[in-house]
Amino acid sequence: MTPENAPETDVEVRIYSIATSLTESIIFLDETAGTRILPIWIGPTEAQAIAIRLSGYPSPRPMTHDLIFSVIKTLGLTLNRVTITDIVENTYYSQLHLASPDGGNLRFIDSRPSDAVAMAVRFGCPIFISERVFGKTQVLSKPITEDEVVKFKQDLKNLKPNDIIGQLLGGMPGQAGDEKNEEGREGEDEGEEDDEQA
Repeated sequence: MTPENAPETDVEVRIYSIATSLTESIIFLDETAGTRILPIWIGPTEAQAIAIRLSGYPSPRPMTHDLIFSVIKTLGLTLNRVTITDIVENTYYSQLHLASPDGGNLRFIDSRPSDAVAMAVRFGCPIFISERVFGKTQVLSKPITEDEVVKFKQDLKNLKPNDIIGQLLGGMPGQAGDEKNEEGREGEDEGEEDDEQA
């Protein structure tokens, strides 16, 4: 079997942190069994949709992602997982894995990463990133000690997305300039993961 035909490997990730400004946001996804962190630029609306759900405070009326959640549940389906599958010309691609409660009738729905993550936090399902994505873009390295983790998270909260771009390009391990075009423009292009929203 050639490497091209080898099965793809998906890496489970979780939300590490979200940095946001008035015009754009970055979501940091870190692998649960490793040290890599993938920053993806997303729109502030999508960042808010993720943060609100994580905060545990319900919206008085259903927001867009809450509505989609209700529609999926009403149709008797569930979301098993979401996967960020690829990055092409600075645009991320992801899929929702919908299925019947028994796991049958599996369907794959194309999605921007930001919307996929917003749905994942509502369903409580795992988030995966294809190893192919890690191979195509620059990533950050997760701090090792507890003190480093606390400082790193505090630094991320205090930085604006534009500050992060400069720091990634100038000193932090990895670089997110490529992601900026992907996520940062995703909301504007809505081009299936113009991952700025993803």
